Amino acid sequence: MARIETAFIEDMKPFGEDVAAACFNCGTCAAICPLVSDHFPRKIIRYVQIGAKDRILEHSRDLWQCLHCGLCTQTCPRGANPGEIILSLKRYVVANWRRS
Repeated sequence: MARIETAFIEDMKPFGEDVAAACFNCGTCAAICPLVSDHFPRKIIRYVQIGAKDRILEHSRDLWQCLHCGLCTQTCPRGANPGEIILSLKRYVVANWRRS
């Protein structure tokens, strides 16, 4: 079970644009994404929204599959900028990476 951290969306602010809250998880980004991989980036953005930091770190390799093609951002009906959210998450993961 994932640990939920309600302040996580606030913790993300230093790492990039604060737009994850704008996403209403419609799935447009996942439908247009050329990765077509397990609802990426929709799933990762949802993890940010609900504060599932452990899940983000667990699936952090998925972040580096992003091509940054911009299709998700161009088609987002809410202007949530999924591409920037992914970049922010990469910055977060790098800053919080720990050797096991």
